[in-house]
Amino acid sequence: MFNKKALILGITGQDGSYLAELLLNKGYTVHGIIRRSSSFNTGRIDHIFDRLVLHHGDLMEPYGISHILQTVRPNEVYNLAAQSHVKVSFEMPSYTAQVAGMSVLNMLETIRIVDPTIRFYQASSSEMFGSATSDFGGKPGQDENTPFQPRSPYAVAKVFAHQATINYRQAYGLHASCGILFNHESPRRGETFVTRKVSRGVADIYMDRSHKLVLGNLAAWRDWGYAKDYVYAMWLMLQQERPDDYVIATGEAHTVKEFVEKAFKSAGLDYQDHVITDSKYFRPTEVDYLRGIPAKAMDKLGWKPTVTFDELVTMMVQADVDAASTYRYST
Repeated sequence: MFNKKALILGITGQDGSYLAELLLNKGYTVHGIIRRSSSFNTGRIDHIFDRLVLHHGDLMEPYGISHILQTVRPNEVYNLAAQSHVKVSFEMPSYTAQVAGMSVLNMLETIRIVDPTIRFYQASSSEMFGSATSDFGGKPGQDENTPFQPRSPYAVAKVFAHQATINYRQAYGLHASCGILFNHESPRRGETFVTRKVSRGVADIYMDRSHKLVLGNLAAWRDWGYAKDYVYAMWLMLQQERPDDYVIATGEAHTVKEFVEKAFKSAGLDYQDHVITDSKYFRPTEVDYLRGIPAKAMDKLGWKPTVTFDELVTMMVQADVDAASTYRYST
């Protein structure tokens, strides 16, 4: 276990930061790729910054990625990087297809050429299922055998990347696994995602800095888990003797409305006094119901979620209330 080297693409994101912590605690040397820009977006990894080896790179530049792979020679590569906002993918479809789709093909080809013994993790998404469901005892859900019916450019790109990973595993024998992760949240979630938008909105209203929160579709069902649990599943996949694909989820579905209601209630507020909906936040094609069936991951990986839906909602709201309180008292 010790002296293993891992390379994380997307290390500055929610999942990347939790994964970096996990791997450091397991004795890895952790390398990460960050994009060169006029401003740094390293807030999620600042507390471990001096323990990481960071490289400037971009998924859209395969030669640069190839150089990093040849230099680092990692044992494991975790691809968590993408344009991952579904609604934005409708506004930037070509860019999303390149970053979430073609760049993964480029990465797989680079690994094949540079060192085919590298173990590769691809972050697939529950959005790939779209409107498809399977029947599990009379209750709908999605597992590894449910067909994909993507309903956004993001989901289409993720299906391409997912199938490319399987193809390289079968054609070239790469140890390449896909985690089909359902929605996973935390206090580190990006502020444009609905769960974090809700928790921040609740905090602002609780601190009397705002009075209304504008949201989109409250009727959509999602399977929400804790991001820190989910990155552990990523690591487990690359420790298996054989690569495979796994659904990672809680097995429970809740509506956005339920998330909103519980978030406000945790702060002693009634969401009906503050929440309004606006159609501009609706997607052109909605995904109505996602509930993952993680039986395979539980059986083969020994993985299971540790944080309940209620605990997750409360955790996120409390973190944003604490942050809002600190901000208020420091200004």
